[in-house]
Amino acid sequence: MTGTHGWTLHSWAILLHIILFVYWLGGDLGVFYSSRFILKPELSTAARGVAVKIMHVVDMSPRICLVLFLPSGITLMASDDLGRDMFGGRRLAAIWIFALVWLWLVIADYRRGPGRFGDAVHRTDLIVRGALIAVLLGGAAYTFVADEPFGVTSDPRWLAGKVAAYALCIAGGLAIRVKLKPFGAAWGTLLAKGSSPEVERDIRGAVQGSIPYVLAIWVLVVVAALLGVVKPGTTAY
Repeated sequence: MTGTHGWTLHSWAILLHIILFVYWLGGDLGVFYSSRFILKPELSTAARGVAVKIMHVVDMSPRICLVLFLPSGITLMASDDLGRDMFGGRRLAAIWIFALVWLWLVIADYRRGPGRFGDAVHRTDLIVRGALIAVLLGGAAYTFVADEPFGVTSDPRWLAGKVAAYALCIAGGLAIRVKLKPFGAAWGTLLAKGSSPEVERDIRGAVQGSIPYVLAIWVLVVVAALLGVVKPGTTAY
């Protein structure tokens, strides 16, 4: 808690969590808006290329926020009396180290060029995301069904919901990658040979196909924030 003696770890963790929330949704909105210009064949290829570059750079904001949401949320729990024993100390340090390594993978994957190193970075990032989805959803499911999950008696099902929402955000991001996979080849054809109905169809299909997952992530981020603020059902006051 805060008081006349200044800010505590809990206060700084809340501030970081809020900043990540804002830049996650704000960055995603920027990517979504930029993508609208890519779908306009009446624009020149150069103009559409600028939109692609803007979208590619701005997309780093939600990617970074997705990674840091995990350690910032656990820092929030570790700075609370109820979670200090479970998440504090070395465990919190280990989680931050893991998150920073994952962040390095994300940035390296963003900047990767062709070659075995880039492919290895990309595969490793996918493995990390898949493992996190499984672990987080498993932990959330256990918390939902257990009477006193992990020895906690304050009914932390709201936290299970928040963790599940975060895991589904990671899964949504993977689904977006799958839907956008045809975009690269179609865009390359556009640059090399110009526009055609087939190229425009493939570009539009890739971008439009990812929209449901983008909207789902927006909803899930808001749900996670709401659960973190309201903490419905908790018996700890």
